Amino acid sequence: MFQDMLQLEILMQLILEFDAMVTLMVVFLAIVMFLSGKIPPEMTGLLCVGILIITGILDPGEALAGFGSPALITLMGLFGISAGVFRSGALDYLLELIGSESVQTSRRMIILFSTLIAPISALIPNTPIVSTLLPVIEGWCRRRNVPPSKVLLPFSFATVFGGTLTLLGSSVNLLASDVSEQLGYGGLDLFSLSSVGIPIWILGSLYLIFAPSQWLADRSKEPTDEIEKCIDKDYITEVLIPYRSKLIGQAVGYNRLHRRYDIKILALRRRGVKLSPTSRDKQLIEGDRLLIKVAKDDLFRIQQEGIVRIATSNWKKQEKSQINGEAKPLKIVEVLIPSESHLVGATLQELRFRERYQATVLGLQTSNRRLVQYQLGTSILREGDLLLIQAPLQSIRNFQASKTLAVIEEVILDPLDGFCREASVMITLGVIILPSLKIMPLIGSVLLGTAAMVGTGCIPVSAVHRSIRLDVVLLLGSLASFSTAIQQSGLSTALAQILIHTISSWPVYGCLALVFFGTTALTEVMSNAATVALLIPVAAQLAIGLNVVPMAFIYAVIFGASQCFLSPVGYQTNLMVFGPGRYRFFDITRYGAPLTVLMTLEVPWLICHYFSL
Repeated sequence: MFQDMLQLEILMQLILEFDAMVTLMVVFLAIVMFLSGKIPPEMTGLLCVGILIITGILDPGEALAGFGSPALITLMGLFGISAGVFRSGALDYLLELIGSESVQTSRRMIILFSTLIAPISALIPNTPIVSTLLPVIEGWCRRRNVPPSKVLLPFSFATVFGGTLTLLGSSVNLLASDVSEQLGYGGLDLFSLSSVGIPIWILGSLYLIFAPSQWLADRSKEPTDEIEKCIDKDYITEVLIPYRSKLIGQAVGYNRLHRRYDIKILALRRRGVKLSPTSRDKQLIEGDRLLIKVAKDDLFRIQQEGIVRIATSNWKKQEKSQINGEAKPLKIVEVLIPSESHLVGATLQELRFRERYQATVLGLQTSNRRLVQYQLGTSILREGDLLLIQAPLQSIRNFQASKTLAVIEEVILDPLDGFCREASVMITLGVIILPSLKIMPLIGSVLLGTAAMVGTGCIPVSAVHRSIRLDVVLLLGSLASFSTAIQQSGLSTALAQILIHTISSWPVYGCLALVFFGTTALTEVMSNAATVALLIPVAAQLAIGLNVVPMAFIYAVIFGASQCFLSPVGYQTNLMVFGPGRYRFFDITRYGAPLTVLMTLEVPWLICHYFSL
């Protein structure tokens, strides 16, 4: 009874404090908006920042401080560095390993996720890793007849484990470090989380490897269009095997194109004779002409590397065309065949497309596979098909004016240099080593690394701009004001006092377990970044009230916000594999619930051990 009256008194004092009351209302509004999903999370964050400024809870400088924080600037630099690593081909070995003969079963693939991809996620944010490798893993599933549902969820979970190994593994880690420093509890170093993160990675990896496969749903027979939609976005084109190609001597039915790029060979012609495109007995030789189905980016990548040459073009980096006696630079554009176009129903050969339009078709994207013949030029065009064409600017303008074709976008080709692979690896290592040796702060090494990526040609400036996710920047920048408002208004102290009177007799391990599980549960239905911003001030005040070092409870919030294994919305990578894996909502809960129990037991113990509690 006494405790109930004391809690009521605390609540009444809270209501009488205008700042605390307004802050509490803003927090409730934010939670409702995050849960409803009516507007994007970053817009919710900006709305709440505006309310905090208008009501005078925070002045503009305090409310907008998060947008200029070192953590946010560091994250923006990491976007550029990770994009440079992928574009330079530094992870090509990983792509080939996924498609190699040594990885033939789902269990071996999960071992690869746990032992190789998870550590990479400690250095590169896990979201771009999942987006880059997802098509490759889907292709592996098709070739091996493995249901995607048997490997994609472990893939997501493995990147989550890797994301807590270092400060760079997740944007949430950087946000938590920034919030902790702003509140006066100190920030995190590059490897501050490693002592707790490494045992979590080991235990989590053992779970992924040895958990019964029956816990992963088999959705191979579920009706879905996800993977087929992905395939239909590929282009059909003709390529030649050039001199010194890495494909020479490899089997027709299984070669570098299958292993590394998941390219499908539709037809093969050798000196005018049709051969089986699936034969493993015959080897590719110079001059072979292949009809392939390939993603747009991969098409230009394999040509730049000299693996193939687009058969319909004499494309070079600076190719020019003679029109009216003048040399004109060529552009590559993606165009749509509209319904009123006279191209519908004809073939490229019938149209004499190159001669009539001064343009070369590099690839065709069509959903009607029956219209695809052994040669690109004999394939029938239809409404809605996409073409990759190479033409002078004037020819492209003529297409637009005549409504023959509708230009979708221009394809920008970045030069590919073998030097860039080594350079991107060395730059990334430098970004990690320099701050770990205390030579310079992390933000300094990241900014230097980003500049070095551009300076060495690993990535152009325009690609750096495109790699920066504005939605993440706006969300994290706005959420920092939540923590400041909760702390300054006294709301965190009041909420912590209520918890202290409830759990003051509990052991520290139990209190940490409560904070960890509460954070995990809230993250399953709301943004993990928002959860961190809202709970760190309360958790720190709770620790002070319990006479425990605040950083211990901050760690519980950080790891709780990352160990999201119960729902697809709990973590972005879970949501990214949800559709391609054909999962249902409770498929993730069934597989992730035992893991959540393990983490709820292990993480508080590791924190107690690390902080000697």
